[in-house]
Amino acid sequence: MSNDNTLLEFPCEFPIKVMGRSSADLQALVREVIQRHMGPTEEARYATRRSRQSTYLAVTVTVTARSQVQLDGIYNELSSHEDVIMVL
Repeated sequence: MSNDNTLLEFPCEFPIKVMGRSSADLQALVREVIQRHMGPTEEARYATRRSRQSTYLAVTVTVTARSQVQLDGIYNELSSHEDVIMVL
């Protein structure tokens, strides 16, 4: 299925990286948002990395995106949260 508004062809594997202050709350937030938009997601699809001084945390999850609307919903919800600094 193709979408004229994006260069992506759906469905596709798509990594989403969320950066914020280092806390278990950030990990839980990412999991909740992903589950709300994608349904249950395997643990193996998540990766975390702390900054050198453990001040920041990056959570990357690779999802099987079905549409641009779905990805936009994830990005909008995550980026509007006060604990999130950046979503890539």
